[in-house]
Amino acid sequence: MEKAKVELNWLGQMGFLIKTENTTLCIDYFAMPHESRQKEPPIPMDELRGVDAFLGTHDHIDHIDHVAWKVWAKTNPDAKFIFPRMHKESVLTDGVSENNALGMNEGESVMIGDVTIHAIAAAHEFLDRDPETGLYPSLQYIIEADGIRIHHAGDTVRYEGMLPKLQSFGHIDIEILPINGRDAVKYRRNCIGNMTYQEAVDLAGEVGCDMVIPGHWDMFADNSADPKEFADYLDAKYPGKIKCVIPDVTEKIVYTDIK
Repeated sequence: MEKAKVELNWLGQMGFLIKTENTTLCIDYFAMPHESRQKEPPIPMDELRGVDAFLGTHDHIDHIDHVAWKVWAKTNPDAKFIFPRMHKESVLTDGVSENNALGMNEGESVMIGDVTIHAIAAAHEFLDRDPETGLYPSLQYIIEADGIRIHHAGDTVRYEGMLPKLQSFGHIDIEILPINGRDAVKYRRNCIGNMTYQEAVDLAGEVGCDMVIPGHWDMFADNSADPKEFADYLDAKYPGKIKCVIPDVTEKIVYTDIK
């Protein structure tokens, strides 16, 4: 039997390297040193080479790191940069060329090597669709390679109609979901929120994925969560149905699909 395979390396927060046989993607990597970090960047930004596409889900420092994107535009000159089209001007300011700046909006797809990337809207903490342009400031990505589908949710709460959008792509093998939640204290200091760990568990359960990786819990002391609570709730509510992986930073996660 032929086996399709993807490799994922967690880079902290919602950052991942995703590798197929021929293509390497880097998504939401917060690579710059910063006083608010609880952990140092696992790969120095100027040492990250050989990436085919850098993806950012929205224009917050821990998802589109403009300091790092300025570096990667030079050190990975052939790489494409994928982001919500609403933020194209700021990405071009990073030194990314017009040809390499691939702004996306909901319902659009792009192919990088042997990988197809689909975009749907994210609600962080609101959808915030621009009424004039129809553009969304935050996106989620469905990353599809050789029949394996990965849903990287970026930063989002669950909203009406989101599950049918995900289901329209067919079976999703891997879910990468934020679990840091939201509350009044965070909102009052302009820290907009995401799914709670309970909401993320239910989304994974209803999607029916094979593997789920919780994210957005390790980087900032005042905006974190306990991934063990996520794993325990998943085990209680969907016992034996979904594999939960809580990786160490840079740990290699291999997913193999027998076709």
